[in-house]
Amino acid sequence: MTTTDLYEIVTGEGDDGTLHPVEQIWTPCADDAADSGFIAHRGFHVTGIDDPTDDHLYPVAFLVLGHQRWTDVVEAAAAYMARIHSWRNLHLYPGDDPSLLIPLIPRAVHTHGVFLRHPHSDHGCGCEWDDTWRMVWAPHTEPGAVPVTALRHPAALVAAAGIPNPDEGAPATWAA
Repeated sequence: MTTTDLYEIVTGEGDDGTLHPVEQIWTPCADDAADSGFIAHRGFHVTGIDDPTDDHLYPVAFLVLGHQRWTDVVEAAAAYMARIHSWRNLHLYPGDDPSLLIPLIPRAVHTHGVFLRHPHSDHGCGCEWDDTWRMVWAPHTEPGAVPVTALRHPAALVAAAGIPNPDEGAPATWAA
């Protein structure tokens, strides 16, 4: 899950009156990325993401950890669709009309995100969000920000994933 909002650490009050983060900053790594929805493909960790307002059946974008080449991100996104959704065609969503062609795969961007895991590991709340993560776009100077490469799914609406657009002054650059 992602959002385009600026992130802020939300705190809650424990039974003893002390404040603690409601979510913790999480840095996905090879050891725990697969347990959190990422797949490994040729040394890259990729996952599909949704936009912050809807719950789509298929991803509207893909997120690859680190700053990667555009062609590698496209290949990783296709591998994600094949492995998770058993679908090899990156141009369409499963069930879409194959006669509708999408001529170009969107450009990938190098940006940064902060991964937040709900709740703080020492303060489980028992809600439906326990042990889930979300990612918010952030400048590279933000504490906990990690480099990511993002690519909109070709069949998703242009604004669906809210991926930062370097042409509009977002803290991102186009991937090579």
